[in-house]
Amino acid sequence: MKVGVDSVLLGAWTDVSNAHKILDVGTGTGLIALMLTQRSQAKIIAVEIEENAAKEATKNVAESIWNDRIDVNHISFQQFLERNTEKFDLIVSNPPYFGNSHKAASYERTLARHNDNLTLKELIQGVTKILNPTGTLALIIPVMEIRGLQNLLFENRLFFRRWTEIKPKPSKPANRVLLQIGKTPTEQYSSALTIYNNDNSFTEAYKELTRDFYLKF
Repeated sequence: MKVGVDSVLLGAWTDVSNAHKILDVGTGTGLIALMLTQRSQAKIIAVEIEENAAKEATKNVAESIWNDRIDVNHISFQQFLERNTEKFDLIVSNPPYFGNSHKAASYERTLARHNDNLTLKELIQGVTKILNPTGTLALIIPVMEIRGLQNLLFENRLFFRRWTEIKPKPSKPANRVLLQIGKTPTEQYSSALTIYNNDNSFTEAYKELTRDFYLKF
């Protein structure tokens, strides 16, 4: 299974308290869905538009001990919205946010890296329709996308709850933000996390957050 640091961060950081039904949008190979299942007793629906990734996610789930709690669907988020009749306590997504970068060489990589098939606007608007009143949306996005996201949240009456800035190294500026968002305004909790020390080893803070998901550091 391909493992990206962004997905590991999101899967380990997201608050799963009181989450009985979870939707993973753009599950890829199923990593985040499996992590959230490990951390909760929730039932999870995972949707993935790219066929090969959906097949790999289905295989990874089938071979896990949590296969009775995850349902992988080869479908777009838009199609899922048309068919869905459920509400979710938690929606999580590591979205395709490279909308302004050069197109990837392969169709599969383009689906994974670009927002042509699901824009952040479509994601936020869709979430408002299927998120329980007390539910939350968890995302990891580039710092440069924050302003646009703030406008979308304002338009859709959604509010920040948790916010963690991610720095790749102590000497580097933050380049990612972990966010948890809800339908009602509450006290906001902010923090920061650095992934690597200057010698390229993982920081103690990163190890503490993610140690349940690594065989060794």
